[in-house]
Amino acid sequence: MSRPLHPDVALGIHLSAICSRNQYTKDPGPVIAELLEVAGARGDILATEVGKWAGYYDDEHTAVLVAAIVAEIPGAAVWAVEGRARRDAPAHGTTGFGLPWTPPTVG
Repeated sequence: MSRPLHPDVALGIHLSAICSRNQYTKDPGPVIAELLEVAGARGDILATEVGKWAGYYDDEHTAVLVAAIVAEIPGAAVWAVEGRARRDAPAHGTTGFGLPWTPPTVG
């Protein structure tokens, strides 16, 4: 039997999805308005989720939305640092402690 997501987690996913759906926008005003409306009184979750999204996905294609998030969402700039750190972190997994996987040689 599955359990529903905690409402805070569901909200965070929804906010990140809004950013991803609009990542290439050239008019971030409506996106920021939607984020603020959806988050309602949960500015803490808004800042955390969209700030991390902005830091992680910041590049020349998303620069307009990222700049608007950092400038217009209170607290997002602090979380963008965390997003950049996650983007720049080395890969991790079970294939050699972050080293790239090399297939074994046969023969």
